[in-house]
Amino acid sequence: MRYRLTFVVGLAVGYVLGTRAGRERYEQLMKSARQLAQNPAVRNTAETAAQQGRQFAGKAYHVVSDKVGDRVPDRFRHNGQDDDWGTSNT
Repeated sequence: MRYRLTFVVGLAVGYVLGTRAGRERYEQLMKSARQLAQNPAVRNTAETAAQQGRQFAGKAYHVVSDKVGDRVPDRFRHNGQDDDWGTSNT
């Protein structure tokens, strides 16, 4: 019981001390994150990485589907149209 009470008191003290400085620091972090996300270099890099990921996924899909062949049910086959995730076979 003593350990439980010590834990609860420590938790309460940590919460109170954390909330005093926490909101101000949280706002600083959010401002920095917004500035970083709006940086054109970061946006271009993220888009390039997304395009490369889509290309890699498409190649991997074709390699796997060639090896698996007819064992894949029709509902999982890619028919040349966009899938639900917005990726395409282009």
